[in-house]
Amino acid sequence: MSTEKTVQDGQVVTLEYTLRIDGEIMGTTEGGEPIEFIQGTGNIIPGLESELYGMEVGESKDVHVEPEEGYGLVDDDAYVEVPREQFPSNMTVKVGVPIQVQDQNGNPMQAVIDQVGDESVRLNFNHPLAGKELDFSVLVAGVREATDEEMEHQHVHQGDGH
Repeated sequence: MSTEKTVQDGQVVTLEYTLRIDGEIMGTTEGGEPIEFIQGTGNIIPGLESELYGMEVGESKDVHVEPEEGYGLVDDDAYVEVPREQFPSNMTVKVGVPIQVQDQNGNPMQAVIDQVGDESVRLNFNHPLAGKELDFSVLVAGVREATDEEMEHQHVHQGDGH
């Protein structure tokens, strides 16, 4: 078995996938571009990354990922009550609407409006797939050695001839 075409740390993996949650397709590369990432750098969820080791180009498999190895369990501390007056009057404030807010340091954070009351709005900062069991169908479409620059930056560079 040639390690050159086998998924291992430091390799750029080109992966085609379909993600299902409770049997419903939630994401797929079908009809589009496959994803590329550097194996072993945490660019993808741990439960999927660990299952790819040793796979060869052209090989496919189904991978089941529990929440703990995916996007985590739902964290009750990730719900935050915000006074209603902190929202702009022209903003649509209703359950299910995704919004971007800033933390105390000005860093952007994603949340979803979870509850709307007269006095406050509850925001959910959990990842939308937290607590979900993930079922992937994957195909390793390509494997190559990551460049020194890609390894230094810990991500794949596009459009540089690679």
